[in-house]
Amino acid sequence: MQSSNGRPRGGGGGPESSAGHHEGSAPAPAPEAVRYDDPWYDALASGWGESAGVGAPEPVPAPAVVAQRRTGTEERIAAADVYLEVQRSAAFQEVRSRYRRFVVPGFAAFFAWYVGYVVTATTAPGLMARPVAGAVNVAMIAGLGQFLTTFLLAWAYARHARLRRDRAALELRWDTQELTRGVRGGRS
Repeated sequence: MQSSNGRPRGGGGGPESSAGHHEGSAPAPAPEAVRYDDPWYDALASGWGESAGVGAPEPVPAPAVVAQRRTGTEERIAAADVYLEVQRSAAFQEVRSRYRRFVVPGFAAFFAWYVGYVVTATTAPGLMARPVAGAVNVAMIAGLGQFLTTFLLAWAYARHARLRRDRAALELRWDTQELTRGVRGGRS
């Protein structure tokens, strides 16, 4: 069995390791065959890092690799221009502003609540020790309130992302992939 980086799994990796000395194991894919151009390239789903077989990329001969590296630099520059264009687009700015409109006030409110709890606990121990019900005092209620607000804020963030940002961000992602695919001449 091999890990996702093409190296055999097992104890150690030195010459005394038995993990690399199995007779039936396939060699790791050539470094030239691995591509990192696409930031959303799902390596595990496409067979990258697995032994040669179905879904494994074919190794590229050395002269073609040199030519590919020359054009790869030009492609990266063109792809960078695409990403900059997307970053300047109104749709991207809208997704970012929706994110900021939720995160900045949410962070400010939660941070103020946390600092208020800590400051009150250190400056007013008499208030925090005041019993509410039996052995339960104000400090315990406020401490449990910290946990509750943490979970509520995480839930609200996930809901906000799902309802207000995820669809627009996914559309931006697909548009970006289409633009970069066009820059690369139909290759992905």
